[in-house]
Amino acid sequence: MLRSKFPKKCSVYLLAFLMCPLFNWAQEKQPNIIFVLVDDLGYADVGFNGSTYFETPALDALAKESLVFNNAYMYPTCSPSRAALFTGKQSFRTGVYTVPVLERGDDQENIFSRWTVGKEHPIYAEPLATAGYKSIHLGKWHIVGPYPEKELAMDWPIQQKLNQPQPGDFTWVENHKTPAVKQYYPEGRGFIKNVGGTFRGDPALEEGGYKSERGGYRAPFSNPFISPKPDDEWLTDRLASDAIEFMDNHKNAPFLVNLHFYAVHRPIKNRNDELFDKYMKKPGDPITGQGIGKNKERMASYATMVQSMDENIGRIMSYLKKNNLEENTLIIITSDNGYHGIASENLNLRGSKGEIYEGGIKVPALIHWPGKVKARRTKIPISVTDYFPTLMDAANIDYKGQLDGKSLTPLFQKDKNSFKERPLFWHLASQYKNGTCSVIRKGDYKLIQFLADGKLELYNLKSDPKETKNLAQEDSKLAQNLLDELVTWRTMNEVPLPLNSILSK
Repeated sequence: MLRSKFPKKCSVYLLAFLMCPLFNWAQEKQPNIIFVLVDDLGYADVGFNGSTYFETPALDALAKESLVFNNAYMYPTCSPSRAALFTGKQSFRTGVYTVPVLERGDDQENIFSRWTVGKEHPIYAEPLATAGYKSIHLGKWHIVGPYPEKELAMDWPIQQKLNQPQPGDFTWVENHKTPAVKQYYPEGRGFIKNVGGTFRGDPALEEGGYKSERGGYRAPFSNPFISPKPDDEWLTDRLASDAIEFMDNHKNAPFLVNLHFYAVHRPIKNRNDELFDKYMKKPGDPITGQGIGKNKERMASYATMVQSMDENIGRIMSYLKKNNLEENTLIIITSDNGYHGIASENLNLRGSKGEIYEGGIKVPALIHWPGKVKARRTKIPISVTDYFPTLMDAANIDYKGQLDGKSLTPLFQKDKNSFKERPLFWHLASQYKNGTCSVIRKGDYKLIQFLADGKLELYNLKSDPKETKNLAQEDSKLAQNLLDELVTWRTMNEVPLPLNSILSK
């Protein structure tokens, strides 16, 4: 029998080295990642943020074991939120300011928004794929336009807003399945599979759109990127089922499940009559305004969609626990903008989806990772751009590309002072429900500068969360300090202004 000539002393040193906690590859295992983005879910649409009308028991149970953010922010509409989320950059860098079809006004008042995020802006799935992650995208994509080749060939800025095909028009589908366009789809962006992602911001692709019977939520789905299955019934269920199937097929390697539910975006459809009757009979909540008033019927339908979404998150958690995957899985759950005013209500905040006030940009958010994240609530304000660097840190990827956010991993165990006074910025150069504006939030204060006329609004979010009292004149020194910081940020980043703006920078 041959004997090793490797010295025993060296063997002892090697063993000690391998056991050293600094020897990361021997100790650390890349976590699985599940990123759930619920469309249009408002801050107060969940039980763990105070709703007594909408029911989210699975999310509420998860929140008790998670880091919950009281002040998590997105943009006021989905397009800039998703552009910033996927790229980790302020949305102005990608030319996305709002959903193009929602823009109001002319080319003097707006820098019309792009629809397609160019390949020069990598998204978080790409470095994860390079690091060995197997990734699936399910649900809303919305960072490609209906006519991307034409759009990307335009000279920017353009003179009129982009448009999209009407529901029932499927003439775009064939082109979107060609290599030239698929490079802007999930499969060209680091994912190995796409279930349901298209250019549209809602699932109502069939003729009639929101007014159709199915609305894209009831089977058969009209989505050309969802292959029919015999047991199809409800879109939210189908997306969660495909997510579970993917995890089951890739549970021995790190996976990324990018589950971007179309729910609870319009069209508002009842999950079933039994649930609808339950919420119609349930007392409303006078504190938030949910489930009361003339919108009672629509809110009851919306409540069935919220409950369905929650049940499917519960299914995913049950799968992880049953397969001993929870401990090594980082879960992030949030929304892409504030609540939609026709489907929900929150009397505790000003504004709703489309508005730069808190009701339009403040969203529910939690991070769950057993053993790595200390369960608690934090008041630390965070931005949509923080998720990309957080995923890179969690996956031990040394990412060298440009990022505007800050990794949240230092907050996993305790709050850090370096985050408390960090300024957060927004820039909206096209109009929807607000005029064009730039915004800074720092500490307890939020300053809005409207770009057309330079008007300022300053609010103390701690003492005045409803943003009822504009302090810009009363506390002019603070307003000027925040404005100086906002202008410096715009100048340093060469942030573009609409032609009608009286501001020089």
